[in-house]
Amino acid sequence: MKEQSQRLGTQPIPKLLANLSIPAMIGMFVMALYNVIDTLFIARGVGILGVSGVSIGFPVMMVIMAIAAAVGIGGASVISRRLGADKKDEADLVFGNVLIMIILISSVGFIGAFTFLEPLLKIFGATENIMPYAKDYLFPIMVGSLFFSFAFATNNIIRSEGNSRFAMITMIIPAVLNIILDPIFIFGLDMGVQGASVATVISQATVSIVVLNYFLKGKSSLTVRRAALKLQTKIIREIITIGMPAFIRQVAGSAMMIAINLMLIKFGGEFEVGVFGIVQKLAMFTIMPMIGVLQGMQPIIGYNYGAQNYERLKETVKLGMKVVTIISAGIFVVMMAFPNVLMMIFTGDQATIDTGVHAIRIMFAFAVLIGAQVVSGGLYQALGMAKPAMILSMARQVLFLIPLVLILPNFFGVTGVWLAFPAADLLAFILSMVFLYKDRTLFFKPKHLASNYETAPS
Repeated sequence: MKEQSQRLGTQPIPKLLANLSIPAMIGMFVMALYNVIDTLFIARGVGILGVSGVSIGFPVMMVIMAIAAAVGIGGASVISRRLGADKKDEADLVFGNVLIMIILISSVGFIGAFTFLEPLLKIFGATENIMPYAKDYLFPIMVGSLFFSFAFATNNIIRSEGNSRFAMITMIIPAVLNIILDPIFIFGLDMGVQGASVATVISQATVSIVVLNYFLKGKSSLTVRRAALKLQTKIIREIITIGMPAFIRQVAGSAMMIAINLMLIKFGGEFEVGVFGIVQKLAMFTIMPMIGVLQGMQPIIGYNYGAQNYERLKETVKLGMKVVTIISAGIFVVMMAFPNVLMMIFTGDQATIDTGVHAIRIMFAFAVLIGAQVVSGGLYQALGMAKPAMILSMARQVLFLIPLVLILPNFFGVTGVWLAFPAADLLAFILSMVFLYKDRTLFFKPKHLASNYETAPS
């Protein structure tokens, strides 16, 4: 087994968490930055209708990412526990199943680009004015879904074996390349919204080649073996069971955006959809550092749970919770103090800025609570405990946010859409604390936790 995996059970937790989380945070930061810059170029080069088109098409992209997340995160959890239990051959077999699943699943996106793209966008709320922009953006994305799925899933696999630095590189490469290509395709080749998506596909294809080389050249703790490239029902079931919370979280995000876009069109118009597209990119940017910390925590938790080293698990959870709370508090301060500055990055239109500032200050009112939600759901996922991970992954978006988005605008108009966010944050935080209190033995005698839920320990 490579040293990069062995250190998960030996290196001091503060140093280990920093070594794993900081590269993940940098990678997520750069990835979020490219999303923001992507929107910036579209807003400046195409206009608010272009941003609206991306907002309508983005949920479909999120579904593709959701499937890749289910396979990648589920596979990563299983692999890290197999490596922790010193079962490398089984880890290789899991990895082989992940690769086959990615190929099979991504073919659906490719076929869908040529068969049901326009009907799908109509369901997602595309109006006559928005449809051309949404189609231009989404078609290349669906054609290149194999690259998205492979890059997104294997990033989690690479992180599960403890190689956070390379995982960071695989996020930085497409982000930087996309930032370079965006102005070339959008402005230089005058491709508009489609130029942004073509640049994204090229970037993901490039990093897919880099990642494939990493696995084939023996740089990984995992080995690509022909015998392992054979689907096994038991392994697929385990991957899907653990990855399902990630799938639900991503699909819920897609459903959330559909509900928001529909309600904004109903109570506002295409203008508000475009404003939300900008604010949503900012929201993604703010959550990335916390997800980076979680991604640093998960391989440590999974490995040490598999190795039955519960003291290291306990220390990791406590430290991670402190870090994300500090980050979320900082986000709250920035979003409350400088919303106008953030909006002015994207547009000089005063109406757009004013609407965005109003939305930001409401949506981020309880941002300080977000960190605990992120860690609690990811914690159970890393432990292989599907039931609580599933509930907590569904909580904010499915149980709370979507119903609130559908209800509150009937009383408060467009402002009701913005109010749904802090209300959902508060309710999801309360639920997370209920689960953590119920399983408080996790912080003292983690070995007793396994009896509370069905688990999948190695």
